[in-house]
Amino acid sequence: MPAPVSASPPLPDPQRGSGMRRFPRAAWQRLSRTSSSGAGRLAAVDGLRLLAAAGVAAYHYVGTPTPRFWGENYDLPQVAPLLHAVSGYGWLGVEAFFLISGFVICMSCWDRTPAQFAVSRIARLFPLYWAVVLLIVAMGAVTVLVGQRSGAPTDLRTTLGNLTMIPRPLGVEFTAGVAWTLWVEARFYLLMAALLLIGLTYRRVVAFGFLWLVLASVGRELHSAAVDELLLTQYAGLFVTGIALYLMHRFGSNLLLWLLGGFAWCYTLTVLQDRVAGHPTSTWGPSAAVLTGFLLLLLLACGPLRHLQWRVLVYAGALTYPFYLVHQSLGIPLTRGILKSVPVLGLLPSIAVGLSCSLLLAAVLNRQIDRRFGRVVRRRLTAALDPAPVGSGRPGKTTGGATSPRPAAGSGVRAG
Repeated sequence: MPAPVSASPPLPDPQRGSGMRRFPRAAWQRLSRTSSSGAGRLAAVDGLRLLAAAGVAAYHYVGTPTPRFWGENYDLPQVAPLLHAVSGYGWLGVEAFFLISGFVICMSCWDRTPAQFAVSRIARLFPLYWAVVLLIVAMGAVTVLVGQRSGAPTDLRTTLGNLTMIPRPLGVEFTAGVAWTLWVEARFYLLMAALLLIGLTYRRVVAFGFLWLVLASVGRELHSAAVDELLLTQYAGLFVTGIALYLMHRFGSNLLLWLLGGFAWCYTLTVLQDRVAGHPTSTWGPSAAVLTGFLLLLLLACGPLRHLQWRVLVYAGALTYPFYLVHQSLGIPLTRGILKSVPVLGLLPSIAVGLSCSLLLAAVLNRQIDRRFGRVVRRRLTAALDPAPVGSGRPGKTTGGATSPRPAAGSGVRAG
């Protein structure tokens, strides 16, 4: 079996003597065995989520096209020329997220009703998002109190708009800079929910994929901002490619699915130039190669590596969303503070400390917010789908079509 792809270095093989001495057998077994909560999960895909987030973080911290992003005393191309050049392509991690999302959301939709799908997405996304927005606002308020300028808009109107997760249509700025991608994801969820209303079948999903690509192509020709927003013309190919991969994973590959995935990927690489144009440190050729490389990793993750069940990869996937939310709006101000307070530490060590603190905060948020409040929100919303009449004395049903049926063991259906 090929070495697993993850955001951390490969762990040594416990069967080899030298690896055993470096990494205790008991610790290896704890990380590599499947937990009861992770059964049926594609752990390698979880690892790819964190890999994509690491790429985005590398771009924001080291690959930014602003050479003196960290101050006049730090010129990134001079301090770390190779790291700066490579990290300049880290923004492609966003594209990788959308590719993975096509796979995972199609997985999440299968065997669920629209209400079940809505509950799963709300419980997964909103508690963590609300917590991070409020943390950013609190940090901005403290920054203003000590006489500094807040890096993010924290006024009440902007905060209220951001708590809806759709601030752009409401005419306010994003409090968390990376939250624009959540607005893209939300529109994809709406498209999938519309498909769920019709009913999910293999043929309907394939037809949906082809139809979306055709409409997105026509939409680009219309040069209409409204059509682009509705049909996600910039990212449709990524989502459809992910959908095609999931259909291959669930039903097996065939010519029709390879055609769908092939057309979607050709579309993706063609329109990628629009995104490349907004990143001065990137060119189309390497960008297309990097993104295609990630596609190959995803093919491995849901193919030869689909039986890999390392809990460390599942945990990496759980940390991805909170880390992605905090690394820019909270981690970068922290790193700037470290550089200002302890300049002797230097740029790269300060960045390492800032990223480590972001990862630690992500772990805390995952444990205290996602695991606790996410479950509460899911349970309460599930019960709210079929409430008992007031005064009837009958407890509300907890099923009401909101408990997803267990898929077959081989389907790998478990979306975070």
